[in-house]
Amino acid sequence: MGASAGGVEALRRLVAHLPVDLPACLVVVLHVPSSGPSAMPQILSRAGSLRAVHATSGDDLEAGVIYVAPPDRHVLIDGHRLRLSAGARENGHRPAIDPLFRSAAAALGARVMGVVLSGVLDDGAAGLLRVKAAGGLAVVQDPSDALYPAMPLNAMAAVKVDHMLPVEAIAALIVAMAGTARVSAPRSQDPQYAADTEIDLIQRWPTSMHPDDGDPGDPTVYTCPDCSEVLHAIDEGQLRRYRCRTGHAWSPEALQSAQSTVVENALWAGLRSLDENASLATTMSAVAHLRGSMPAQQRLAERASAAHGNAEILRRMLANWGADAEVAAET
Repeated sequence: MGASAGGVEALRRLVAHLPVDLPACLVVVLHVPSSGPSAMPQILSRAGSLRAVHATSGDDLEAGVIYVAPPDRHVLIDGHRLRLSAGARENGHRPAIDPLFRSAAAALGARVMGVVLSGVLDDGAAGLLRVKAAGGLAVVQDPSDALYPAMPLNAMAAVKVDHMLPVEAIAALIVAMAGTARVSAPRSQDPQYAADTEIDLIQRWPTSMHPDDGDPGDPTVYTCPDCSEVLHAIDEGQLRRYRCRTGHAWSPEALQSAQSTVVENALWAGLRSLDENASLATTMSAVAHLRGSMPAQQRLAERASAAHGNAEILRRMLANWGADAEVAAET
């Protein structure tokens, strides 16, 4: 299961409807800050009958347990065990949803149900596509039932989902499907960039590089917001996503959001530099005036005025930028 904004409420509602003898386990990725503790296991344990714990590397998957990705670690399925990774961020997150779904599909095929719950942007869409391709079930929370519908909507745009349900109905589906036998579909092989390569990559440190003949797709004109490497495009059906040689991965909406942050930071840096330039020119102009150097004083005063004017332009841009961001968040 993957969730972001609004995901705590969705997960609490869902686990409240799961029985203590559920013959399946849940592995949950919720976007959380990298620093500081997470109380999600305690919250989910109190919400229902199942025991919730933070995942640790080497844990055997045990029925009736909810495994929660800890802060700053991806959680992966490796056979019938869990593995934690400090690999490169995906969609700006660690933990991210896509690595969990991708590894679960590779390890367990049709025995996997991938569930995308409330959240913003589109983490989880690419991973859910892999779950579906491996014969697993693709499920999303009904957008009308989600506090933030963007993640379910983006998943549905990328994947022909099997079920779109409110969270209580998702819980009933999990109960109905748990323990049933499903036949795995043949694993599709992507000659350009196989899922196995991505699973292997995410288990390395962020400084790990692809081999020279292993570029992840076709190079683009875009650069990675995290490391400034060239981004390569990976096309899967109707979904295009991006990955750099360092290992950072981006869905389209996550990339656009990260680029916007980079631009805003650059504008603030430019504003600071202009303010400093104007202040210095004003000081130098005053010194020139005291020395009786009127041409220098005039020239420096003009520089200060120009810098102030350009700084004011950036201030107006940043004010509008913030307003646009608030509107985008509300929609």
